[in-house]
Amino acid sequence: MKLSFRNFEFDFLKKTYLMGILNVTPDSFFDGGRYFSVKDAIDHVIRMIDEGADIIDIGGESTRPGAEPVTVDEELKRVIPVIEAVSKRVSVPISIDTYKARVAEVAIQAGATIVNDISGLRFDPEMPEIVNKYRVPVIVMHIKGTPRDMQKNPSYNALIPEIIEYLRESIVIAKSAGIQENMIIIDPGIGFGKLPEHNLEIIKKLKDFTHLGKPILIGVSRKSFIGKVLNDAPPEGRLEGTAAAVVASILNGANIVRVHDVGFMYKVVKMADAIKFGLC
Repeated sequence: MKLSFRNFEFDFLKKTYLMGILNVTPDSFFDGGRYFSVKDAIDHVIRMIDEGADIIDIGGESTRPGAEPVTVDEELKRVIPVIEAVSKRVSVPISIDTYKARVAEVAIQAGATIVNDISGLRFDPEMPEIVNKYRVPVIVMHIKGTPRDMQKNPSYNALIPEIIEYLRESIVIAKSAGIQENMIIIDPGIGFGKLPEHNLEIIKKLKDFTHLGKPILIGVSRKSFIGKVLNDAPPEGRLEGTAAAVVASILNGANIVRVHDVGFMYKVVKMADAIKFGLC
């Protein structure tokens, strides 16, 4: 299974790819406010690439539980200067983490080459058209509700089948807009409308998602379910738990892992890949 776009090619039969997180926000749950200036953001991106990041995911709106939405203009003001500056300095793909079509379009024009939509193409009906227009890959994620209300007692009759069906419908939405099959990546949405036990079950049964025939992205980095398992550890105390969740995800079928701690996780992924693919 391969993903080819622009001048990039990912071969998922050979390795797991690292997506480094850059939140240009004042309120993200772990790194909010750390990289709010363009200079700090660029320095962090360069550091993540030096540490082994294959993709940089840039977001300008916090999607932590309970987060309030920001306007299109505010989101553009946060991400576009960073994307413009970063795209001139680096040679890895830049992903724009947004569910707003206008933000996605301007970001692509500024240098982004992947769209990461937490709504699975549901929140903005114009998003599929924009993705198709620019012929970029799209990550479609499962979410139950919205960031503002998604963690208010989420429940499922059948967790894995319901998430798979949601992602299947997102794939249909994408294809109906003309997006090519081989440009779609799926994400089961760890922490987006899930209880801790839901997140653990998703990781345990991640192989079930391979039946959709798409690369799988997983985002477990420092999330609250890890803190719950580790005796209510705060975000800064969840590194080892994140590493364990990353390894389990890779061995169960993840092709891309989205992480904050690229240097540390590069070694974790390399070891997991050696087990999975027989690399040395």
